[in-house]
Amino acid sequence: MRINSAFASLIDARLTGLVHDSAAGDPAERTRHERFLISRLATGAVLMAMLPPYLLWRGVPTLVEAAAAACLMLPVVAALLLARTGNLTLAHGLSSAGLTGLVVCLASLTGGPTSAATMWLVMIPVEALLAGSHRAALLAAALAMLGALAVAVIEPASGFGFFAWPAALAMPVFAITAICHVLALSIEHRRREGRWSDRLQAATLRDALLLDAIDDLVTWHDRNGSVLKASPAARSLAGTTPDVLEGRGLFNRVHVSDRPAFLTALSDAAVQAQPVTVQFRLHAAGGPGEPGRVIWAEMRAHRVPGALRPAAGEAAVVAVTRDVSEHKRRAEELDQARAAAERADEVKSRFLATVSHELRTPLNAIIGFSEMLESESTLALGPERRREYAGIIHSSGRHLLEVVNALLDMSRIQSGNFDYAPEPFDLAGLARGICDLMQIRADQGGVRLRREIAADLPDVTADARACRQMLINLLSNAVKFTPRGGDVVLSVRRVFDRVEMAVVDTGIGIAEADLPRLGDPFFQARLGVGAAYGRPHEGTGLGLSVVRGLVGLHHGELAVESSPSCGTRVVVTLPLDCRSGRAVPGGPAPIRTGTLARSFVDEAPATMRLTG
Repeated sequence: MRINSAFASLIDARLTGLVHDSAAGDPAERTRHERFLISRLATGAVLMAMLPPYLLWRGVPTLVEAAAAACLMLPVVAALLLARTGNLTLAHGLSSAGLTGLVVCLASLTGGPTSAATMWLVMIPVEALLAGSHRAALLAAALAMLGALAVAVIEPASGFGFFAWPAALAMPVFAITAICHVLALSIEHRRREGRWSDRLQAATLRDALLLDAIDDLVTWHDRNGSVLKASPAARSLAGTTPDVLEGRGLFNRVHVSDRPAFLTALSDAAVQAQPVTVQFRLHAAGGPGEPGRVIWAEMRAHRVPGALRPAAGEAAVVAVTRDVSEHKRRAEELDQARAAAERADEVKSRFLATVSHELRTPLNAIIGFSEMLESESTLALGPERRREYAGIIHSSGRHLLEVVNALLDMSRIQSGNFDYAPEPFDLAGLARGICDLMQIRADQGGVRLRREIAADLPDVTADARACRQMLINLLSNAVKFTPRGGDVVLSVRRVFDRVEMAVVDTGIGIAEADLPRLGDPFFQARLGVGAAYGRPHEGTGLGLSVVRGLVGLHHGELAVESSPSCGTRVVVTLPLDCRSGRAVPGGPAPIRTGTLARSFVDEAPATMRLTG
């Protein structure tokens, strides 16, 4: 009883604490270890239970019986060896050696080479193969062959009545027991295979469900980059079925200029342990009745474990591809916002420099000449000199007022707070009044101001104050930048359902490189050929920006054509009725720019090359 209890405790200890660490991380290997321990320790327990009654019945055992009992103990030793070393092949070899020795002993006791017990030698490698590994089966087969040679060489023992069975009885007994043993092993092997098959099927279903659930495209590639298999996400990402992407299907959908990077990433991933990431453009098919589209895709490629040198048709790389068009768009928006912030900072700096100059110059004149007028030496000044000083102070104050008004107008336009109130008015009368107003400044600069206002010009429904401001700014700029003896022409005419206001001058013109930046706040173009960014003319650079904003409020168009030494032509085109179909005022109007081949004052240009 104490022996049986000891073996029961030993079995429990093997199962709970003596499974070797090498099998702890592999569930299948751990299962094989536990099964080996249970079978061998159970065999030892049965042997220990049967040994005392047998010894009482037989008395002192013979040498062959003692050898058979020792062979029955070897499986227990093999179990202990497995628990200590974790070497299942060595444990199976030791157990097979014990079984081989037992069969040799039984064959010696039951007739030698003619004994039916020799058929058990065939079962030894079969058991090792079903319960162990190929190496264990090879070792067991070698031991079984040695056992067969031993049975042929060793003389059969005699004088044991217990084992003196007739062949007619011994053959079916040993055959039936061998068949039952193989059947038990086969059933156990079948049960294990079914269990692992169920697990494999469940894992396959989970993988398929996961691939169906995710939106990322998973593809398996061979060593040449061809797609072996694609996940169902091909429908959502590329707009096609997975089988279309197989082979060179995915490669053919990659943008031509991105194909080298695509193939390089797959090639690098096939030989590197680290994943490789690449972005490329992908031509995706549209839905029914929809055109195709180009998306930005990001692919992260990994090498398949153990596929450093895969055979043809085997997967070498697995790649996960996702649509990053939205991320790309947001990145571009961030870049644009950063560029806009940098431009805004540049505009702010230029604004501070320009405004400080424009304010400081007239303020210095006002302060200086006012101090001279209030000083005691004023009495010594004649009336003409005092009037001159007062005129300088007056003109400086008006200049300050113009700068402030321009800043306020620009601020109201950009913030959407400009008081925009379109109503019918006589545009021809407004244009003539502005020409009369600007005639004084033109006469002071020695510039001839001409007007070409159509006689049949109808009333225009627009904001009269805004139109007045547009014409004043354009004529003021034209007169300012036209040298003495030049010409400035204001033309107003009707063109179908629109009205066209054009201001043409023979001034210094604008360099072609500066045309794209016209209309930017505080931007002042270079003055003439080879001129530097000097400031021989006063101004903040807001005149054309204000005109651009006012034209946008009326949903009109603005065009500027200029060349150095050929003059400048600015054309504003407005609808006759700025209220029709326009519920909300528009933003700043875009500026179309072009270069002049000759002056517009005397005749229309023969050629004009638009740049924007």
